[in-house]
Order: sequence, then C-alpha cells, then structure tokens
Amino acid sequence: MNGPGQQWDADTYGRHAGFVPALGRPVLALLAPQAGERILDLGCGDGTLSLEIAAAGARVVGVDSAPAMVERARRRGIDAHLADGEHLAFDAEFDAVFSNAALHWMRDADGVLAGVARALKPGGRFVGEFGGHGNVAATKVALSAVLQRRGIDPRAHLVWYFPTAEAYRRKLEAHGFAVDTIALIPRPTPLPTDMAGWFDTFAGPMLSALPTGERAAARDEAVALLEPVLRDDEGRWTADYVRLRFAARRS
Repeated sequence: MNGPGQQWDADTYGRHAGFVPALGRPVLALLAPQAGERILDLGCGDGTLSLEIAAAGARVVGVDSAPAMVERARRRGIDAHLADGEHLAFDAEFDAVFSNAALHWMRDADGVLAGVARALKPGGRFVGEFGGHGNVAATKVALSAVLQRRGIDPRAHLVWYFPTAEAYRRKLEAHGFAVDTIALIPRPTPLPTDMAGWFDTFAGPMLSALPTGERAAARDEAVALLEPVLRDDEGRWTADYVRLRFAARRS
C-alpha cells in the first residue's frame, strides 16, 4: 500500500481495519485462483488474502510498500517483498495479478498499469477492488473543512485516487487490457471500532499537514462533523465506502 505520508502499523491496522480483507472475499472469488498458478498480490498488506490464494494451490508472491506489513506477511509464510506498486519490476512472470484495497493509494495509475501489464504473461488476468468515485465522500468533506479552517489547502493532502468506472476502463484499455467486468459498488461499511480509529489508521497523509500537537484536535473536529451522518443512534459508525471492482485480461 502506497501513499505519501501514510505510515502503516500492522497491529493498529488489524484492530481498526480487519474488515478490509474480510470484505475482499468477493473479489477473491472473481479472481478464482487455480492450483499451480503464479499470482502476484499487489498491496498484500499483512498477507490475509495472500494466504487464501495460496490455499487454492496457487504460488503467491506479495508486494507492499509498508515494511511492517511485509514483515507480518512473511511471518505468516508469504513470499512477501518490499516494493513500490507504481514501479513494479517483474517481467511476464505471473498468471494473474490480484489487488484489494490498495490501488487507491497509488496515484500514478498509469505507472501501476504499465507494471502490471509487464508482470503478466500473455492472457494473464488482472483482478482487483479499490476505492472508486464517491468513496468516503463525507469524510473527505470533513477533512477538507478541518484543514481549510487552519489555512491549509486540502487539495495538496487528499492523496487518494478514486476514479469512475469509465475512467479506469479507459486506462486499462490504454495499457492493453481487455475489460471483462468493471463497476462501482456502493458498500456502506460498519467500523469495528469508531471514526477516530479509522482516521488514525487511514488519514495520516491528510493530518500530517498539521503540526504534531494539533493533529488529535483536528481529527476530533472532523469526527464531530461526521457524527450526524455516519453514526447511528446506537453509537455505531458506518464508513461511506464505494468500491470499484474489475476483472481484465492482458491482450
């Protein structure tokens, strides 16, 4: 998982974001890994879904930009490597590339797609899911308001890449992929802890624009702005997720 200013801690991620691999199983089903295939897990995180791919009999290689995540994946038995997803160095090595909840951290989508196309064997599959247009829209508005109140232009710090299905289809096709399926999927997502935990896990690049001593107060202010729309009467938080799911083949 990439993202300027984003720091990943495997324990914090597991506590606040365990839903990420759990909700990635539909895209894993779309991948349909087969015994004997060699599959690259792009943005493998702690290796949770890599293990499920391996359980199907595939040989899995995981790559991630976060050292703590790579170390955790290795401890779980995954052949995991530290790598920048925007500059993959593989050459016609994989039957499929899989990615869950990572591509929205990689702003250079063309760099990613060029590397994925190069990594695949002819006819190889690229299957993934990530944040699409409209993902965490309310959260982005709250973060923008908090930064603007402090004299900071939020556009320089809202680092996610959330394309429409049409825009991403065009990019896939421009890099030589035939698109089998692609769609935006609204997926309101109950959080296992709360919105403050979500910010602590995912909003590092945005809050890092502030001095260290001001970040907690800014986070709490954003949480308060979101409370009327994302917190129910029982105190449960639901993130306003929209996912972009696709399956494509290298021509």
